[in-house]
Amino acid sequence: MATLNSMTAFARRRSQAAWGTLTCECRTVNHRYLDPSLRLPEPLRHREMAYRERLGLRLSRGRVELQFRLEEAERASGEEPDPVALRRLRQAMVRVEQEIGDTAPVSPLDVLRWPGVLSGGELPEEAVVAAADELLELTLDDVDEQRRREGERLVPLLEERLGAIEAYVAELRRSMPEWREQQRQRLVERLAELGAEPADERLAQELAILAQKADVSEELDRLDAHVAEVRAALEQTGPVGRRLDFLMQELNREANTLSSKSTAAELTRVAVEIKVLIEQTREQVQNVE
Repeated sequence: MATLNSMTAFARRRSQAAWGTLTCECRTVNHRYLDPSLRLPEPLRHREMAYRERLGLRLSRGRVELQFRLEEAERASGEEPDPVALRRLRQAMVRVEQEIGDTAPVSPLDVLRWPGVLSGGELPEEAVVAAADELLELTLDDVDEQRRREGERLVPLLEERLGAIEAYVAELRRSMPEWREQQRQRLVERLAELGAEPADERLAQELAILAQKADVSEELDRLDAHVAEVRAALEQTGPVGRRLDFLMQELNREANTLSSKSTAAELTRVAVEIKVLIEQTREQVQNVE
């Protein structure tokens, strides 16, 4: 069974400690390149570049939305306000009043909530960063697993459509002698309507010209070759989405040429069916990493 990864996944992990709760969420959707977007709380802002580099090592394609949420634990009762922090806060409030005039009164509870006012209430940033780094790896493990499972579900859908394209190509090959004979018969009937009785050599020349213009053997061969290349890509390890995108373009080009050379209603119908299958395959391939 071929293996590949989807670009669609969502994972959430949570870590709890004495200082609070940290949540990591990662959502990925399809995109031509890797396009990360990060939302980090203040204690983790300095880790943004490191997290971007980590995403680049774990993922190769997709729009990635990574978010950390930090909920600090309530201050333990019995903590005393820090006099130094209170004096600094008071000085800052006085300067604000001097600059902008009268301000709304500040309640004691607002003061106590100000970072650093309660002694011993500083957030242990090293512990938060360590928890975040570990949480990111666990979340990306979940994302990888989801993308792998989604990719597994795509494989049989792709195989089904590739098999249908091959079946239509085989049908066209079987019908080609019949279409050539129909072309010959129509030419003979047309000449008879005009009252002409061409020599066999002249008729053979005209039929050869028509056959050359309407010959789709090369297009059918290339369709088979491209389908084989798609199957080979599905068997590879690692990201193959860009290669599959390219092969879909090549398949579509051959199907368009096939349709333009159509000289029979049945050939036109089959060419349209092949183009529909290629488009359905392309839609699935767009979500492959």
